[in-house]
Amino acid sequence: MIEIKAKLLRADSAIYATGERVQCLIEFTHKVFSDEPAASQAVHNANEARSQENLAWASAQLHCYRKTSYSTSAGDRAAELTEMIGRTALDAVTQAPGEVIVATKPKILFCDLRLQPGETKMYFFNEFIPRDGPPTYRGHNIRYFYKITIATQRVKSKVQTLAVPIRVLPIPIISRPDELPVTVETNEELAPTNPFLEKREISELEISWHHLKNVTARRAPKFYRISNKRGFVGRFCLFKPAYKLGEDIVGSLDFDPGVNPRKVRCVQFSVKLQQQELSIRPQPVQNHQLQSQSSTGDDVSSMNSFDMASIASGVLADNLHKSATSASSKVKEAPEPTGKLSTISTSHQVCYATLQTQVVVPIPLHVTPTFRTDLVDVRWRLHFEFVTTTLIDFGIPNPESGELKAPSEMPVETMVWNLPVTVYAANPLQIYAPNQTFNLLIK
Repeated sequence: MIEIKAKLLRADSAIYATGERVQCLIEFTHKVFSDEPAASQAVHNANEARSQENLAWASAQLHCYRKTSYSTSAGDRAAELTEMIGRTALDAVTQAPGEVIVATKPKILFCDLRLQPGETKMYFFNEFIPRDGPPTYRGHNIRYFYKITIATQRVKSKVQTLAVPIRVLPIPIISRPDELPVTVETNEELAPTNPFLEKREISELEISWHHLKNVTARRAPKFYRISNKRGFVGRFCLFKPAYKLGEDIVGSLDFDPGVNPRKVRCVQFSVKLQQQELSIRPQPVQNHQLQSQSSTGDDVSSMNSFDMASIASGVLADNLHKSATSASSKVKEAPEPTGKLSTISTSHQVCYATLQTQVVVPIPLHVTPTFRTDLVDVRWRLHFEFVTTTLIDFGIPNPESGELKAPSEMPVETMVWNLPVTVYAANPLQIYAPNQTFNLLIK
């Protein structure tokens, strides 16, 4: 009996970034069990001593699988059939539920390996994760997942495989990498120079991490004025539009109208961090539903989506954040598709008598950052829900003595606003996800 063990060298985290090197140790052991009776064990050991295990070959490679319920066009299916021609029998064995969209070249670990009873052979596998591959994602209608496939075959036996799953995070590709070495040379000129040290070449992955740190650390506060048809509700300030996994989205809400008299007051609000899964290729069923909803639900959407509230900003690019049902837009535009929504975290506050408050929404480490493929576009947004009322100071003046009692009923209105944000990947070494040893027994 042969036991195959595979363990990643990165013990604290089985998470990698695109363009990073994944390393794995693979052991092949000829197992001899010692829990048998003494007489039978002596006979068994004598037989084992005369025989040895022989493995014809073993290989390892990295696969990225896609499992989706989206319908593909005839051209894509023809391309898939063309790609299937010329494949070996190993591809049929390693085929997981789904289709292979990224596959590295298989690396041969050995050929004609002979193991004596109790003998162990160890091999090292390393491979770069392709930069253009999708990240690990488990969505509503589509899934992307990575596996290291270790395949081996005993003489006169079938091919058997061992799969080691890993998580892959997306790293944005630099649009113009030729300009980034200028920044690196400038930093080296400012640092103390040592003529005895060799100049180290900076990899593309390090340049991407440097660029990602600059994008997520840059602060650019933006203010959004929130109002409805009755008047000013509040002003929201978002300190930066890009965040990394594990960070907190921090913003502030100011309900002070200033010198203008208050006509509407916010009773309570909630902020939800939502993930959007948008299908890029149009689906026939979804288009039919969208046409029926747009033809019959214009009035309903105009009342339910933000209640004709308008959001204003001083930056021209922020006009994209405006609601399609804003009272300032007289022409009805086609509603943007929301796709499949997943609420990740929620923050709720009661703010009837509050002038200023802070909003903190955490981003978990287990979610997938913003990315886009040929089938799906995954985005992030902040979903605001404001409950407003025109009843100022509970509708009665403050008493000179005693307590001010709140009314039993209060007329309220609900308004909704969506603010898009961008979520980037964090350093995989900062995410603690210990991996385990994967094994396979070949009898």
